[in-house]
Amino acid sequence: MTYCIGLCLDQGLVLLADTRTNAGVDQIGTFRKMTVFQEDTERFFTLMSSGNLAITQAVKEILLQGEAFGGINLWTAKNSHEAATVVGAAIKKVRDRDYESLQKSGIEFNCNLIFGGQVKGEKPRLFNIYAAGNFIETTPETPYFQIGESKYGKPILDRVIRFDTPLNLATKCVLISMDSTIKSNISVGLPLDLLVYEKNSFALEKLITIDEDNPYFEMMRDIWGEKLKEVALSIPEPSWNGSKKSISIVSTSKKLGPVPVHTPETKTKRTKAGKFIKAK
Repeated sequence: MTYCIGLCLDQGLVLLADTRTNAGVDQIGTFRKMTVFQEDTERFFTLMSSGNLAITQAVKEILLQGEAFGGINLWTAKNSHEAATVVGAAIKKVRDRDYESLQKSGIEFNCNLIFGGQVKGEKPRLFNIYAAGNFIETTPETPYFQIGESKYGKPILDRVIRFDTPLNLATKCVLISMDSTIKSNISVGLPLDLLVYEKNSFALEKLITIDEDNPYFEMMRDIWGEKLKEVALSIPEPSWNGSKKSISIVSTSKKLGPVPVHTPETKTKRTKAGKFIKAK
C-alpha cells in the first residue's frame, strides 16, 4: 500500500508521497513513488504512483526512455494535457502486454497515478490517471487528488485546502494528512518525498526527502497529536439528564422516534414439533 497527495493551487503545486510497499507483514520494502521529469527550463512534470509496483515501474520506464505515442512524448508534448495522454498511452501499452498473463495468475491490473507539472505558457495542472489510461483534472473547486490509502488523511484536506490556500499552509496540511495516515496504517511509512513548486518558476528548489530525523516533521506531528487531545478534552461532555440544553444529548429526533424495544408479554418455548407454546 502507499499514500500520495497532489494539490494544484493558485500559487503552484504541492506533492507528497511515502516510500513504503508491502506484500504482507514480512515483505516490507522501500521504493520511491515520486519521479520528476525535467529536461530544460520550459517544462517539468512529476509522477506519483500507487498499485502494483511492477506495473507502475514499467510505465515509468517507458516515460523515462522517451517513447513516443503518436509522435509525442513528455519532452515534445505541447501542454500538460497532451503529456497526460502520453502517460495514459504508456499504461495501455503495459496493459496490452501484461494483462492476460496477470489474469492467468489471478492478479489484478492495478495502477493509479497522479501526474502534473507545467509547460511554459500555461498554468500548472494536475491529473489523476487510472488503470484504463483515462484521466481527470483538478479544478478550483476540487484542487487535490489522493491515491493509495487515502481515508485517514482526507479530513484535514477537506477542512482547510482551497484553491487560494498559500503554499506553506498547504505544505503543513499535506504533512499532517500523511502523519495521520502513518499513525493509523502500518502499510504507509517514512521516508517521504515532498515537492513544493511555485508557479512559473520551472525550478525544483523545494524538493526534499523527509525521514524520522527531520526536525520540522517531528515537531509538527508532536504538536498535532497534542492539539488533537486538547481539542477533544475541551469539548463539553454530553448531558444525559437534559439539565443543559446546549449540550443535551437526550433530545427527541425530529425525523425518527425513540428506538423501539420489543419485550414479549409472555414467555414461550418450542415443542419437538417446532411449534411455540406458552411456557408455564
